[in-house]
Amino acid sequence: MLLLTLSVRATPSLRLVPLSLGLIAIIGLTLPSLAWAQPAAPAEVPAAGEPPAGKMPKVPPLPNGTPEELMAFIAELKQNNPRPSSREEMMVYMRDVAGVSVQAANAILGQVKPDNKLYDEACKLKLESLMMLGRFGDEKAAAEMATFAKTLVNSPSPELAKEGSRLVLVSEAQQIFSSGNLDGGPGLIQKTAAMLTADPNDAQTAGLAMQLAGAFEQMPGGEKIAQGAYQAFGPILATSTNKRVQAMGDSFAGVLRRLSLPGHPMEITGTLLSGAPFDAKSLTGKVVLVDFWATWCGPCVAEIPNVLAAYEKYHAKGFEVVGISLDEDRETLQKFVTEQKIPWPILYEKPAGEGWRHPLSTFYGISGIPTVILIGRDGNVITLNARGEKLGEQLAILFKEAG
Repeated sequence: MLLLTLSVRATPSLRLVPLSLGLIAIIGLTLPSLAWAQPAAPAEVPAAGEPPAGKMPKVPPLPNGTPEELMAFIAELKQNNPRPSSREEMMVYMRDVAGVSVQAANAILGQVKPDNKLYDEACKLKLESLMMLGRFGDEKAAAEMATFAKTLVNSPSPELAKEGSRLVLVSEAQQIFSSGNLDGGPGLIQKTAAMLTADPNDAQTAGLAMQLAGAFEQMPGGEKIAQGAYQAFGPILATSTNKRVQAMGDSFAGVLRRLSLPGHPMEITGTLLSGAPFDAKSLTGKVVLVDFWATWCGPCVAEIPNVLAAYEKYHAKGFEVVGISLDEDRETLQKFVTEQKIPWPILYEKPAGEGWRHPLSTFYGISGIPTVILIGRDGNVITLNARGEKLGEQLAILFKEAG
């Protein structure tokens, strides 16, 4: 599944609110983190004064200096535009920068008092750098970040106190997701809800809530916790006067509606690619696969042969597929459907506004594709995950039972 991660292409996409340092550590820990499929970037020509590709600058040791000089040293270091010859080379460089940044932050914190403006900056630098090291597998740095975050929870600086509190929650989330033990999930959701209640207008805490709910939704066995998260966070976000936070609350309602589908009917309405209205009554008494997809989505296209095989095998026995296209361009979609000889109905709506919005994708809080939902003959949803081998397994059971 293509997930909404912290780096999504601007169009088509669902935009995420700006996130705090701490949120970077949640998704990507143990969950899939594929970026949206997009063309390869053209080769870049180094600007004047930049090192050529493959010539990586060495990270110098931390010099002696005043807090201001040390902060300037780190700022200049981060402005470098290295051109690595490999991913590994870039990772080594980033790790070295993070390491010297931690040293600089500690040196500054040893020289300034909490009422100094550089104190907050040094704290943020330390948190950010320790987190980066933790992402590179440095368990000692990750533990140090969690410990340092706890010391900031009661900081006189409201911003630092909030960041510390968020990172404490992030640390708990890391432990849950890395261990796979979800027992602490409900407690984590409760703590996050309490923090969100204290300031419903805080977009960063709202972003953390959103990422946590999404992460639990993707964890095996985490669906119930995710559902509880959306139920807890949604009403709080609805009280916010921050429009971005309100928008997140609106999306929560859709996700909760989708997560509540198993065992209940799914509303399927819209317009066919031909422009004719879709007749939902045509699905009565059939086993139906609802597929949210797009032609630009690699995993969606890769799944089509599997769905075609299932369609050819079971269609005559009462199996139907309904595609919900999130494409923006009708001609591109029509050409793809014709060339691939897709036989099932495709629902398409010309996007109104930003990105690949379709009324049904909004209604059911679809945040990543492909999303495939299987409906039984009685009209009730069986599962929200019927991709790959799972589709064949489910259909074999359903049509064996039907005789």
